[in-house]
Amino acid sequence: MKELLNGSRVGRLSFLTEAEKNHMYEAILTILSTIGMRVYNDSVLAMMRDAGCAVSDDGLVTIPRPLVEQARESAPSMIEMFDREGRPAMELGGYNSYFGTGSDLMYTLDLETGARRKSVLDDIARAGRLCDALPNIDFIMSSAYPSDVDAHSSYLLSFKAMVENTSKPLVVTAENAGDLKVMCDIASELRGGPDALRAAPYFIAYLEPISPLEHPWESLDKLLLCADTGVPAIYVSAPMAGASAPITTAGQVAQGLAESLFGLVVHQLRLPGAPFVFGSGLAVLDMVTAQCSYNAVEGLMAHMVSVEMSRWLDLPNFGFGGTTDSQAVDTQMGLELAELTFLVMQAGSNLNHDVGYLDFGLTGSLEQIVITDEFVDMNRRLLRGVEVTPETLALDTIAEVGAGGHFMTQEHTYTHVRDVQWRPSILNRKGREKWEADGCVDLQEKARRRAAHLLATHTPEPLAAPLAEKMDALVAGFQRT
Repeated sequence: MKELLNGSRVGRLSFLTEAEKNHMYEAILTILSTIGMRVYNDSVLAMMRDAGCAVSDDGLVTIPRPLVEQARESAPSMIEMFDREGRPAMELGGYNSYFGTGSDLMYTLDLETGARRKSVLDDIARAGRLCDALPNIDFIMSSAYPSDVDAHSSYLLSFKAMVENTSKPLVVTAENAGDLKVMCDIASELRGGPDALRAAPYFIAYLEPISPLEHPWESLDKLLLCADTGVPAIYVSAPMAGASAPITTAGQVAQGLAESLFGLVVHQLRLPGAPFVFGSGLAVLDMVTAQCSYNAVEGLMAHMVSVEMSRWLDLPNFGFGGTTDSQAVDTQMGLELAELTFLVMQAGSNLNHDVGYLDFGLTGSLEQIVITDEFVDMNRRLLRGVEVTPETLALDTIAEVGAGGHFMTQEHTYTHVRDVQWRPSILNRKGREKWEADGCVDLQEKARRRAAHLLATHTPEPLAAPLAEKMDALVAGFQRT
């Protein structure tokens, strides 16, 4: 498993005082215990009524504060994730930051032509294979919604394509509990049984309530299935400031986190101790363009506050990284990608998805995934911090070189050059003349070439033939229903 910094030696961002965190939490509890939320799932309504929640005739539920505290105490503060082969891959919690692609993009920037086109199933396979080769992409989501397959089977076929093209852990979307159950069955076959899957989870299910303050049947059904199977559940809403949430950052965050905490209570009532990923997908409605923005500065602030509250509540959190609102792999993309990704690394956001998102979450780019991988690698080196020891202070070497000398031939330089200097794979470290001689290649073209090279040369670990046959049979059985 990649060793990540837990924040003991490097300064971290903070947007809230302790008093403000308490004030925010009080607002969240007021939403849950007084304002309430509407539930469209009869089995969940019955369960919450039995647990002591107030349930109105039209499904409005308020949760007593002690029940929220009970759910917080029973939920794990750290979730260990494993790859397809059962090897440890991620520890979600603390300040550990991981990065992965997003899901269900309707369009793709074609790597070969640069044209924007509708996404197809092969785009999921290609993104999975590319990410399998990139060392700083830690988990995989589909990156595309396949327009060339039956909609009822699309999520399951996307899952199959990911399983076949990467051994890294997955975050999945599903139509309902029906296709999610087949994914659980496939993962159970890969692990050797449901108990083994519970002990070493392979994928996380991404689920959403609806802002403001609604919890649909399908989302809650999937949430209950996750609790029953031990599959970790992400349950986060997407409250849009000024549209489906208050325009103020504090109000937007309070509502979004209350919606997620509501799901935590349901989840922990079903099975105390089941793994749950907390947070909120916070976006901003631009009141001039009427466009939902992923990278508005107000949205970045909201996300930082959400991450800080997640750590304060000691719950693993879901976040964002590697995104841009730009329609192209351009300077705006680089600026927005870098700002968001560095902020979430500095804040300690745990499970950061949407790497490769362009165009307000409508279009995917393999070049952008490659660029984000490079950026994350560089900043993982930065956040390791500076080691101060007699060896690194190098006083003996400084004394040996003395005034007017140089360090290029010193044994100390030879010993430490590889562990001290970070080496880029696509960023330019050439002088002007060498850059011109090599064709004046810019970052986008370098990323495109690297993506094409990895797709042509990288072969993921193959899935064992008996397991592949079982997966095929389970998918085919679902398609016949």
